[in-house]
Order: sequence, then structure tokens, then C-alpha cells
Amino acid sequence: MKGLMTPQTIRIAEIYNDGEASRHFTFEATNGTTHSAKPGQFFTLTLPGYGEAAFTYLSLPDAEGQFKALIRETGSLTSALFKCDIGDIIGFRGPFGNSWPEEQLHGKRVLIIAGGIGLPPLAAIADHLATDDTQAALIYGSRSPTDQVLKYERSAWHMYMPVLETFDHPSSKKQLTGTPLDHIAEIETKLGGQPEAILTCGPEVMMNAVGHYFVQNGLSPENIWLALERRMHCGVGECGHCYLGSSYVCTDGPVYSWQQLTQLHSQTTA
Repeated sequence: MKGLMTPQTIRIAEIYNDGEASRHFTFEATNGTTHSAKPGQFFTLTLPGYGEAAFTYLSLPDAEGQFKALIRETGSLTSALFKCDIGDIIGFRGPFGNSWPEEQLHGKRVLIIAGGIGLPPLAAIADHLATDDTQAALIYGSRSPTDQVLKYERSAWHMYMPVLETFDHPSSKKQLTGTPLDHIAEIETKLGGQPEAILTCGPEVMMNAVGHYFVQNGLSPENIWLALERRMHCGVGECGHCYLGSSYVCTDGPVYSWQQLTQLHSQTTA
């Protein structure tokens, strides 16, 4: 446990603005070593005097030890992180948690549904599916075009899979309006049929709506997967902030099937 709680050092290699109050960070190992992670896992960043916070891998560590994250300014630690410069050294722990079910998705029609800042936790699995023998499509809902994130990643995905983008407040009549669920028929046509698996992350009200919709339309709850990435904290189940039913989200999650999540919610209301 001691090793898991002791931060290592990493260096900020690149920073650029990426959406409203959000920045794209690239990190690299300070000693030339690397680590491995899976799509959907998360890590923590530590700044002396500000504590630590958890973030999902936007891209997984490469051979040189570089990995990426999309970070939104929401509190004192992220505000301090936004004042850092390229070359600054910060603390790192990870990876933690489980991952998206890559093996279960192989060869299936997979629909990725993201809402707002819920897109980054889906980015690494979207990259994987783009090169896997899998039919995949993405529908991404945002409040407005200025709230969108991952401009460069989305441009790349357009080359490999159907992508629909929809807005609560579009800036032109050509843009789609409404929630991702308002455009399911259109994305299913582009996907080539009804999805056989759903991957979703975003506001919990959106994920709940997605789960109920596809169960009602005949998809097994075992094939609907959600990421509860907003509940991440210490990563090792010690602080109790992520407790859900009988599960610690930071060790058993953050990825759950709709079936698992329904059972856990029933425990909290029993």
C-alpha cells in the first residue's frame, strides 16, 4: 500500500487550451522509465500545498513514457495546475481502477455516447476501436460548440468511424440540436444496425437515460458500460469518497456494466 500512496515525479511536456476552461496536458517520466495502462483507467496528480486529484488517461503511456490528460479548471488544485509551465515537475500515482471491456467489444457494433467533459475517458478506447476489427461510431453531445473538447482527436476519429456531434445551443442551423439520444436512429444507420454494445460517459442523468433507453430497446444490461469517473479520489479504496453500495468505485470501477450498476444502486436504497 505504501508504494501506491507515494507519488512519483513526472514532467509537463506540452500544454494547450482545449475547450472552455479546459487544457490538454502531455506528461512524461522524469527518469526515462514508462508504465502501462488500459483504456478507462485513471491516475492522480499531486501539487505541494494543493493536494491531489484524479484524472483519466486521455492517451495511454507510449514507449517514451508520455501520456495525456484533458483537465478542466474546477478548483484550487486545477487552478494551480493551470499556472504551471512546460518543464515543471509534479507528483503522479497510478494507474488505478479497471478498464473498458476491450475483449468483449471485438467484432461487435459498438456505439460510444459521450456528454461534455465525459468524452476524454472514452478517448483511449475510441483510439483502440478505430484500429480494431470492430464497427464503431461516436455521438458526442455538448452545450455549445465552444464547450467541445478534443478537437484534434475528433478530427482523427472522423477518418475511422461515423461521428455525430449535437448541441443544446448550436451556433448555426446546420448543427444538430438536442441530446445524443435524440439522434440514435441516425447514428445507428451510419453504424450499420443496432449497436451490440454501448460505452458511455458524461453527466449521470445522461448515462442513466442511455442505460434505460437501450435496455428498453432490447439490449442486454451486460452490454451497456458506463464510466463513473467523477467519483475518483484516492485510487486505493482508503478514503471512502467513492463508496457505492458494496463497491469502491476507485478500485472496482470506474467502469461498470449497467447490470452491475443497477445492483449497486439497489443496495444503496435497500
